[in-house]
Amino acid sequence: MLHLIRTAVTIFTMIGLITGVVYPLAATGLAQLFFPWQANGSIIKIGGGKAASELIGQPFRSNGYFWGRPSATAPGPYNAAASTGSNLGPSHPALRASVKRRITTLQAAAPENRLPIPVELVTASGSGLDPHISPAAAFYQVKRVAKARGMEEGKVADLIRIHIRDRRFGIFGEPVVSVLRLNMALDAIP
Repeated sequence: MLHLIRTAVTIFTMIGLITGVVYPLAATGLAQLFFPWQANGSIIKIGGGKAASELIGQPFRSNGYFWGRPSATAPGPYNAAASTGSNLGPSHPALRASVKRRITTLQAAAPENRLPIPVELVTASGSGLDPHISPAAAFYQVKRVAKARGMEEGKVADLIRIHIRDRRFGIFGEPVVSVLRLNMALDAIP
């Protein structure tokens, strides 16, 4: 009996060391070696200081900035420690009310805009952290951003075109625009 217990403890210890120490250290070391920017959170720096992660959306609400997809994380928007969607179904009254409220906000911010509102500007994602919007969602916001910044709409639209990231390898995903990168480019314009 003692032999079986010793064998079980030895196997448990070895598996624990392999899966709890050796593998994590090897994975972390390889990630740091081959993908250091991604392994360290894809942090964007401005003026030598850390600004934000390119992987997590930011709560821009000024009319002079592009707005990202709404976030349903708690206790505040884009909380990476609480990545979650709202889990409300399409027929839930609270979801309907929040979508109506977001539509009203978008229409009030740019009453002259008659384009259809892209769905990702009024619905939260499953993670609540999306840093990207579709090109359609970015172009929808051109009038509001251009007016707030006193810029020509064509210049703002050109900035969006520059920041569209196509499908990965030409087949995976959809074209997207990084809201953070686009807003940083806006701030860089004198």
